[in-house]
Amino acid sequence: MSVHSKQLLLQLLLVALLIAKTKTQDIPNPNCSSKCGNVTIPFPFGMSDTCSLDTSFLLTCNQTSPSSHTLFLPQTNITVLNISLDGHMQISWPVASDCYADRGKLVRESFQDLNLTTFQVSSNRNRLTVIGCDTLGIVVGSDLEGKNYTTGCISLCNRLQDIQTNGTCSGTGCCETSIPRGLSSFSYGSGSLFNHTDVMDFNPCGYAFLVEDGAYNFSSTDLVKFDKTTFPVVVDWAVKNQTCEEAKKEASSYACKAEHSDCFHSVEGSGYLCSCSNGFEGNPYPLHGCQDVNECMGSNDCVDGAKCSNSPGGYNCLCPKGFEGDGQKHGTRCTHKSSINSRKEIILIIALSVSVSLVALLVGSFYVHWASEKRKIIELKEQFFQQNGGLFLQQHIIKHKGSIETAKVFTVEELKDATDNFDEGKILGQGGQGTVYRGVLLDNRTVAIKKSKISDPNQIEQFINEVIVLSQINHRNVVKLLGCCLETEVPMLVYEFIPNGTIYEHLHDHNCSLKLTWKTRLRIATETAGAMAYLHSATSTPIIHRDVKTTNILLDHNLIAKVSDFGASRIFPLDQSQLTTLVQGTLGYLDPEYFHTSQLTEKSDVYSFGVVLAELLTGKKALSFDRPEANRNLAVYFVSSMKTGQLLNIVDNHILHYANVEQLTEVANIANRCLKVKGEERPTMKEVAMELEGLQIMGKHKWESVSSSSEETENFLNSAPSTLSIESGINSGFDSLNQISTSFGGGR
Repeated sequence: MSVHSKQLLLQLLLVALLIAKTKTQDIPNPNCSSKCGNVTIPFPFGMSDTCSLDTSFLLTCNQTSPSSHTLFLPQTNITVLNISLDGHMQISWPVASDCYADRGKLVRESFQDLNLTTFQVSSNRNRLTVIGCDTLGIVVGSDLEGKNYTTGCISLCNRLQDIQTNGTCSGTGCCETSIPRGLSSFSYGSGSLFNHTDVMDFNPCGYAFLVEDGAYNFSSTDLVKFDKTTFPVVVDWAVKNQTCEEAKKEASSYACKAEHSDCFHSVEGSGYLCSCSNGFEGNPYPLHGCQDVNECMGSNDCVDGAKCSNSPGGYNCLCPKGFEGDGQKHGTRCTHKSSINSRKEIILIIALSVSVSLVALLVGSFYVHWASEKRKIIELKEQFFQQNGGLFLQQHIIKHKGSIETAKVFTVEELKDATDNFDEGKILGQGGQGTVYRGVLLDNRTVAIKKSKISDPNQIEQFINEVIVLSQINHRNVVKLLGCCLETEVPMLVYEFIPNGTIYEHLHDHNCSLKLTWKTRLRIATETAGAMAYLHSATSTPIIHRDVKTTNILLDHNLIAKVSDFGASRIFPLDQSQLTTLVQGTLGYLDPEYFHTSQLTEKSDVYSFGVVLAELLTGKKALSFDRPEANRNLAVYFVSSMKTGQLLNIVDNHILHYANVEQLTEVANIANRCLKVKGEERPTMKEVAMELEGLQIMGKHKWESVSSSSEETENFLNSAPSTLSIESGINSGFDSLNQISTSFGGGR
């Protein structure tokens, strides 16, 4: 053998060894332990590097007592209760609580933090549950991309005997809510609105916990004594951050090693999972993990007399000798050959007769089928029209004298073309009532298309409510409704597109390069107030927005304000001054009088607008857990600063040295009046709009020519007190809300 041949052979051997090593590096060691206490540990999980697929699936088994072992996620105190190959892991996690003694003194408080590096909490298998008669529970967390989320619910009741229903959380004594999708780390805790002072005799404590759906049944006795310390929580797992197509390209790291295994995408998040093909069972991750199922040993479709023959991934039914057929119950079965011959003659005669009839029927059948399919399409569109509130919409068209007929009715094909079949890259945002897409119509108009949610039938009323409200509004500072589509399973609205984002983004997003000047902020406040005054007093029937906040005020290409999101709005009867409704709104902007009484009035919008004014003046968020506890609620912080004469200490530095101090003070006084706890002491939106418009006009003729110099402003700041002292008793409702979020991170 030549030297060249020896070198070539050596290279081939090295390549073969590398391939063999690559093929077996993801196969678990046969000596690996597959149990820790009562928990079975299936591969790709393991308790050492050689027993797990990679470090993200590494687990730790600790001896917690002489006769007991407990499975943990490594370097954490997270106990693993169960692992399933369908992509779910059950863990145990403790309860958060807060307890009070006589006179509302806090005696115990605990919050819970859960951090997962590679897995995420299942959004459709868990619920945030809150127990108590004066308890608010909140979850604040972030997903694997670092986006923040906040959600929660409030549980209230007055007497133990008021609770009629056990087993379900209805909001009285117990409430529950779903958690956002994709959370990898979060904190949750409980707090009290009134320190349990009114329910101390039977409910001194409140509790909040994350629990697998169906694993907890509420009982009124839990309000008196709650002895649960932990609950099961479901975590979703998947292999790597790849799609199946991407993983298959990297054959060495592809996890579906078993023969007869299939790859499918994880439903909850990124990554992929493996499963055994039809007719096979077992673990699809090890090389020989999927084993053939012997259907002949269990249930099958073979008729009596037919022999079942197993085959890889399936089986066959064989008829006995002298019989013909496929031997299955749904097939031709097993028939003796002698009877088959006589039947063939009869069948031939029948076939000749039937063939003539079939030719005649063919044309007729085709026409009937075409007409039937056309009728089905019409009936389906009619079904969707009624399902999406079409009849409800028609009633309001008649009631409001056809005022919404100007809105165009779009076909679903038009909206699909405009959004590239609702491509995810076209999503502008997602909220409680649906998803908003950016689209371009055939006439090159850019629009925003709101695709409403259908998970809750009650959402239909809010969808139709938004159509009715927006169709009655014609104002330059309100987002214009262009049309709707009701012929699909998911109802949709089409609006004009507002390109410059929200006020919230320009005030609080550090990545936003555009900073609003004081002149622009005053104009935006004036335009928004004018739009709200129009809703309250200039429409045929007053409209209460009910969710005024900076994220619902958009800016067009000229930074003109546009009020949006009327899904929660209410049309106010002319003969009523207030409505009793379920409390709806956003914490930080919510009118405290409305929150405590459920009595909705026009002054509820005035309070929320006051918070917006305070945000424009200070550049601070309406509710922030990054600020000290006493200052977390901007409304309380702002009113307190006004009372102690320290307004300029909290004004946004981006505008402080460029705005007139007198003008700033006048706007702050308007905001202070809007934030009065009692609604009757607040001005109307019409009064607020007139005052802001007056300040804007005066500013153009007076303050622009006689403005304070930056040196005078600095002297004024230097003479102001350097610290704030918030008096107790200012808005006690918000003080109690501030106590809820002691150790939470910020969220939106």
